[in-house]
Amino acid sequence: MQKAGFNIVRMAEFAWVNMEPEEGRYEFGWLDEIIEILGKRGIKTILGTPTAALPPWTLRKYPEIMVQTPTGQRLTWGMRKHNCFTSGVFRLLSERITRAMAQHYKDNPNVIGWQTDNEIGGHPMCYCHSCRANFQDWLKNKYKTLAELNRAWGTHFWSQGFGDWSEIVPPDKFDEHNPHTCLDWKRFFSWLNVRFQKEQIDILRALCPNQFVTHNFMGLFSEINYYDLAEDLDFVSWDNYPVSGKPDMTNNYNAAMAADVMRGLKRRNFWIMEQTSGSHGWGTLSRNPRPGEIRKIALQQFAHGAEAQVWFPWRACTVGREQYWHGILGHDGKPGRRYQEAAQTARDLHTLDEHLKGTTVRADVAIIYDYESVWALSFQPAYDENKYHQVIGRYYQALRRAGINVDMVRPGQDLAGYKLVLAPDLYIVRDSLASQIDAYIRNGGVFLADGRFAVKDETGLCHVRTLPGLLAEALGIEIEEYEALRGGIEYQIEEHLHRAPVTRTAIHYADWIKPTTALVLAGYTDWHMQPYAALTRNQCGKGAGYYLGTIVKEPAFYDALIRELLESAKITAEITAPEGVEVSTREGAGKKVLFLVNHTEQCQTVNVPAGKCEVLRNKTTGSAIELAAYDVAVIRL
Repeated sequence: MQKAGFNIVRMAEFAWVNMEPEEGRYEFGWLDEIIEILGKRGIKTILGTPTAALPPWTLRKYPEIMVQTPTGQRLTWGMRKHNCFTSGVFRLLSERITRAMAQHYKDNPNVIGWQTDNEIGGHPMCYCHSCRANFQDWLKNKYKTLAELNRAWGTHFWSQGFGDWSEIVPPDKFDEHNPHTCLDWKRFFSWLNVRFQKEQIDILRALCPNQFVTHNFMGLFSEINYYDLAEDLDFVSWDNYPVSGKPDMTNNYNAAMAADVMRGLKRRNFWIMEQTSGSHGWGTLSRNPRPGEIRKIALQQFAHGAEAQVWFPWRACTVGREQYWHGILGHDGKPGRRYQEAAQTARDLHTLDEHLKGTTVRADVAIIYDYESVWALSFQPAYDENKYHQVIGRYYQALRRAGINVDMVRPGQDLAGYKLVLAPDLYIVRDSLASQIDAYIRNGGVFLADGRFAVKDETGLCHVRTLPGLLAEALGIEIEEYEALRGGIEYQIEEHLHRAPVTRTAIHYADWIKPTTALVLAGYTDWHMQPYAALTRNQCGKGAGYYLGTIVKEPAFYDALIRELLESAKITAEITAPEGVEVSTREGAGKKVLFLVNHTEQCQTVNVPAGKCEVLRNKTTGSAIELAAYDVAVIRL
């Protein structure tokens, strides 16, 4: 590790039984020894609280801490993350081990920080009596009266009106149950996880004020409201594994989008706590990273705001469920190709340190990213192919292809600093958010919404307004009807973006848009759809509101749409790169740094500003730069 340039490790996140082999008896000597050995070689330690994997003695003594299924059966011990979060016993045991670790390591100079638990949210939901009672109490606190809950949940439908709080049960079939109940159950489950983490954070803050606290998030995972989970942390970390599928731009852009989501949780730079270091899997393997890909994967994250990274694992385990999760070293422990590439990456990161210090990603474009819309759409997507990240991905990938930085922002966040804001699949829109967006447009912002925008209020009730509701004037349209395009139905579209009319194909879904004041940029050619628009632009005040009412089959359409939006917002890219080369910039502290990431297995030529410092190669740029397969260049502008 020392020879490779490593200076930090993470340990102990699954080592509860090693540190507390029986209740109340703590053994930290083995860990002390390891931390001291590493410290003598200039390697600091991050400790994980070990509460994601229960020791066997916890089940023997306290079987009620296990998750209970909707049928009343307790989960069998032996996996990880199978605890009930309303169990007072589990919460007490969690607090005890956290406090014992914090007390023991609070003054250890080689321990620099903490990771809470591990990948919070990957737990099954629990349906025990305690969870049901806690859910009822949570609802009492939220709604105050049963009358208000009955109104918010629309319980007059299907004879669901509650006469007592005890009658409320958690939903188990989300595609059949009352969607308002399902939405609040998702919120409750998220709140339980956030509360659990905060109990650990409070202990760590009190005992270890000089050590940071973070957590390893899971990128585009959406069962927990990550904005809430991030709130009490010093910074966000996340686990990046983009090599599960074949090498293609979708996987690469998903890793970029996840990084931007992570940066947006606290609006600051992040860490990678688990970075791809080899083929991985539990029962079957993923593909192996190609030569140069481990380095490329790592540097892409720094292009999007990473400040540090930790690979996982150092060496492939010879035992247990994760034997196939390969590390920098294989089972034999011998340094090979992956080790050499990791060492090169470490050297690159040390070289980049001074150039990146004080910088972050600055963006003129924001996408509103909403966990509650994800949840609500999962119960009632309106059309089968309505996958939230796929919908966002169409716009995001077009923006990345155009070389434009993107921020992912929470609903209600101040939008004044952005020239362009997109709100794909923003299904739940409170009146306050609608008013904020309306003001943003009128004050000079460029805004785009699309199908299923502002359908529901915060409780999941459909707004009693013609869509798009409070944004009808700003967007200059009315939508009285809409449909899912099932069974192979497609409509033809004629779009007028930047050039002569082009024929496109509408799939999956269609709003029947009636322009009031909006200009039609794309319309349908099918006889019954000719009165309706597919894409509109409306000038409102100093800004403009766009609306796309369908899914377009051709990716080139989204490239054309993004060009239109960028021109309207007066946003230009730093440089234009060939297909497969990702462009990103970081700036701050009087510096601006350009990343060029070649995601392809071919050599690429990129035109760049001449006379600049090409940091990793310690050269001065000419008018173009050559990037080998999976190569990365960093240019100090």
